[in-house]
Amino acid sequence: MDFINHYHLVEEKNGEYTLVIYLNAYEAEFAKELSQADDETKKNLYHTIKDAIDQRFPKLRVTLCKIMLGSMLVTAIPLVNTVNVRAASTSITHKVMSGDSLYKIAKRYGTTVNQLKKLNNLSSNLIYVGQNIKVSGTSSTYVPNKYKVSKGDTLWGISSRYKVPIDTIKRLSGLTSNTVYPGQILVLKGTATAAKASVHYVSHKVVAGENLWSISVDYGIPQSELIRTNGFNQNTQLRIGQIIKVPVHHVPVKQVSSYKYGEYLDWWSEAQYVFTINKIAKVRDYHTGKTFNVKRTIGANHADCEPLTASDTAIAKSIWGGYSWKTRPVIIEVSGRRLAASMSFMPHSIQKITNNNFNGHFDIHFANSTRHKDGAVDYTHQASVKVAAGLA
Repeated sequence: MDFINHYHLVEEKNGEYTLVIYLNAYEAEFAKELSQADDETKKNLYHTIKDAIDQRFPKLRVTLCKIMLGSMLVTAIPLVNTVNVRAASTSITHKVMSGDSLYKIAKRYGTTVNQLKKLNNLSSNLIYVGQNIKVSGTSSTYVPNKYKVSKGDTLWGISSRYKVPIDTIKRLSGLTSNTVYPGQILVLKGTATAAKASVHYVSHKVVAGENLWSISVDYGIPQSELIRTNGFNQNTQLRIGQIIKVPVHHVPVKQVSSYKYGEYLDWWSEAQYVFTINKIAKVRDYHTGKTFNVKRTIGANHADCEPLTASDTAIAKSIWGGYSWKTRPVIIEVSGRRLAASMSFMPHSIQKITNNNFNGHFDIHFANSTRHKDGAVDYTHQASVKVAAGLA
């Protein structure tokens, strides 16, 4: 999960543990949305966190997850006595221990003293050891709008858990089979309208050492788009303290019919904003399943990439049989997503990474991307992209 900076476990007095997750600093908007999430969203998040804990810390009793942005508590997710989504009436309780206070309990579970008093019909702040304090509660079975598939999930299991017919999930999620894979987003209620890519704009204050290129790379957009957005030209010199307008793109995940395929994303409006310059990705060869790591270093009409290490170069050479302009369908695994693409493996032109036994860069194409030399569509690459997307 790219939004996580790091995490650690804190051992409590009773031998239980609290998992503390720190978000990346640039996830302030996500943190705000999470802090205002309703019970349904938090319960869905609970399943994701619980599955991860069961895999990583199977022998530890982790009873609480705190999500932090710096020193600020965004939300707290209790992991014991939690809601069974099929139950008609459930609640989350905390058994008071020596040294506890309503303030400490509220702080631990990310709520307030007044909310605890209201939920437990308390007229004062006095509590006693052994008392069961209700932390949250609900009176109805919930069904989230969307569900993120975890390892071990099946379509039948998800359907049974939320009491939503399999055919309904398939129709809303655009599925053509009963196969689901970890990380896949399923729609459980609503309409089957497909989400569209969108863009909003933020203000950026120029600091020392920045230029149009560095800012465009930091925000994952083409330099030409930053120039066009602000009415600049190639010779524009930025001033320290200058406020400029920066487009931020949101590219929704597209459904695929099977885990073996990747999302079919248009290069110009979608893929280039997911696989941005300086991003590291794993390339999975469609036919052999072999994988190696690459970095997108440059490229406007398509992604110009380089093997990350000499070992990655060797793996790629074993797939292509050496250096070759031959196109092959590949899956690009980046930022938790799997994108359909086409790749050739011939070193040429500009090189950014050294000591990788590859003198230059190679090309990765996506839907509707074009060649740099003439701006034309390379139809052999496009055919391979469709194979990787399950469309050919």
